[in-house]
Amino acid sequence: MNKPVIAITGPQRGAFGPRFLVACAVRLYGGRPLQIRPEDAWQQHQYQGVIVTGGHDIDPVLYAAEPEVKPQYDSARDALESAVIDDALARRLPLLGICRGAQMLNARRGGSLLQELKSHRRMTSNRWTVLPLKTLSICAGSRLAHWLGTPRCRINSLHNQAIDRVGTNLQVVGRDLDGIVQAVEDPNQPFLLGVQWHPEFLLFSARQRRLFAHLVQTARLSAEQNNHT
Repeated sequence: MNKPVIAITGPQRGAFGPRFLVACAVRLYGGRPLQIRPEDAWQQHQYQGVIVTGGHDIDPVLYAAEPEVKPQYDSARDALESAVIDDALARRLPLLGICRGAQMLNARRGGSLLQELKSHRRMTSNRWTVLPLKTLSICAGSRLAHWLGTPRCRINSLHNQAIDRVGTNLQVVGRDLDGIVQAVEDPNQPFLLGVQWHPEFLLFSARQRRLFAHLVQTARLSAEQNNHT
């Protein structure tokens, strides 16, 4: 078939670097990236997979909580990504949520977030870094363990918040040394994964590139099956 189109969501302005790297990874494995912003008429586009990228914290109103901190919110982006995630879930499209994207996925499935992490850290630093300086422990038997091919690896950390109550049908499949959730998946979906780290900044690692490879491959296979039904 033609290259599967992978929608990449993000803010109206900025975040060029991360979205460029995500698009590069999609192209590397035979996909065609489609950048979607809040002011775009995204419903007019056809796509076979979704990547929700990182960025500002999401508004706690999306998971029915009172704000505990005063971060920057992007209500237009929240609305866009809520709609795109709901569409992907309804159509069982492969979806990868990165950092904020994992949090949005969890919220759309009825979960909640820890709004600050500093008080929850004992074994790990609260410092942001694109370097893989934190340890990820992966649940045996999970799809993530299969895709990464290891029970433990190093990841980066660029987030203020993290998953607290896990959303419906999501399973925790990765934690850091403080037990903070770093990855969730839904084994009942063709590909539904949320990761708290930024694999697009770790494309030098074959393990991290596999996440994008499997998403594109799943999008291609799903589209082919739909074309034959």
